[in-house]
Amino acid sequence: MIEITINGKACTCEKGEFLLDVARRNGFYIPTLCHHPGLAEQGCCRVCLVEVVERGKSKIVVSCVYPVERPCEVYTDSDRVREDRGAVLMLLAMRAPASPEIAALCRQYGAIDGSRFKPIQGEKCIMCGLCARACASLGTGAISTVMRGTAKKISTPYDEPSSACIGCLSCVKVCPTSAISFTDGPEKRSIWGREFELVHCRECGTVIGTREEIEYAAKRCGEEPEEICPECRKKKMADVMAHTYGECEI
Repeated sequence: MIEITINGKACTCEKGEFLLDVARRNGFYIPTLCHHPGLAEQGCCRVCLVEVVERGKSKIVVSCVYPVERPCEVYTDSDRVREDRGAVLMLLAMRAPASPEIAALCRQYGAIDGSRFKPIQGEKCIMCGLCARACASLGTGAISTVMRGTAKKISTPYDEPSSACIGCLSCVKVCPTSAISFTDGPEKRSIWGREFELVHCRECGTVIGTREEIEYAAKRCGEEPEEICPECRKKKMADVMAHTYGECEI
């Protein structure tokens, strides 16, 4: 175990544990955008900057990808951190001025003046890549980073509806800036230029996903598609177990 201090509080951690995880476990909040617990760290948004003092030397590090290797002092809201984070947030605000999440972070942590820069009007995406990584982790790979330079964006191949998309909304759920648009109606879902049939639970009628999503999940599990929601499945299983237990008592 390694002993460190975070904002003056003594904390312990395993060698190699990421600083962000140690801080959050000990009650210190550090803002993040590109970090998601279900995906490997990448440290691209730089919002989670903290100051680390090791052997008398101070440095600014990206806490979500910084492994603790030795005793150190950590400051999550020092003057250096506030200044650097303010600059990062200003740049993100220029990249995604239409994102309410970015605007809220700018107000909370004090983004520096970016009036000399020209914002990308109407943009919400900060190109963190979480959506594409989530899609790839499912094995569908319907979206990815396309184009280069200032034209770089997340999209389907050639901006055409992708046959690989299953309409599962995994990309939407991990997006930190609400940049991916979709619509849900009573029977249909539209996303990435495609329209999907929504499947309802045969027991309670709640929406459980798209037809393609359910069939894809069943195929990966080697099972037949089942149109029943998790809650009804639990209730059904509990009823079966209660019935079986009752018969055993008799």
